[in-house]
Amino acid sequence: MIKNIVNLGDAAIYCDFGNEVDKETNLKVIKYFKNIKDKKLKGVTNLSPSYNKLIITFDLNETSFDKLSLDLSNLYIENEIENKCQKINIPLCFDDEYSLDISRLEKKLSKSKNEIIKTFLSKTYFCYMTGFIAGMPFLGDLNKSIMLDRLETPRVKVPKGSVGLTEQFCNIYTFESPGGWNIIGNTPIKIFNSLSLSKPNLINPGDEVSFYEINKKEYLKVYNE
Repeated sequence: MIKNIVNLGDAAIYCDFGNEVDKETNLKVIKYFKNIKDKKLKGVTNLSPSYNKLIITFDLNETSFDKLSLDLSNLYIENEIENKCQKINIPLCFDDEYSLDISRLEKKLSKSKNEIIKTFLSKTYFCYMTGFIAGMPFLGDLNKSIMLDRLETPRVKVPKGSVGLTEQFCNIYTFESPGGWNIIGNTPIKIFNSLSLSKPNLINPGDEVSFYEINKKEYLKVYNE
């Protein structure tokens, strides 16, 4: 399933699964990621999956590029990872205070706020990867009718919990951060827990995520718990 394996510096391997950005390709990446992690290949120190690539760093005292490449070629890949993935429901408030870019979305998409929200909530999203900031999930695929480009001028600060849309993806800001995604709402729940060393991420690659609407009163109740 790996199309190409390349040496990346002295102690890393770059596994290329192709150029496609879709669920089928990403599932291949996730299968390798989870199998390598579960089987604890000798010398592997870190795994970094993305849409269609997997970077593996390793300890030169324990293995080498040639040895690890051979291990990867001989690795038996279990296909039943879907059963190990979570289905997660995320509450989302679309109050004007949290829907920072709803006016832009209405104008660019020629849709009302209610139409945009209804379309967004109608799908279950697949987590392709996490990154950029700790635990931030990149979820796809958006309905084509609500796809649009990034903001022309990114924000210096995007509030924690904001849900943003860009092209075919949506994401959830796990911390206050600069960003150029179109903010549609905000969730009061913690997506990344830095105090949990074993499972800091609520959402991981391969998980399925759906959203449901809550009002501001419900938002504040959860936020303040």
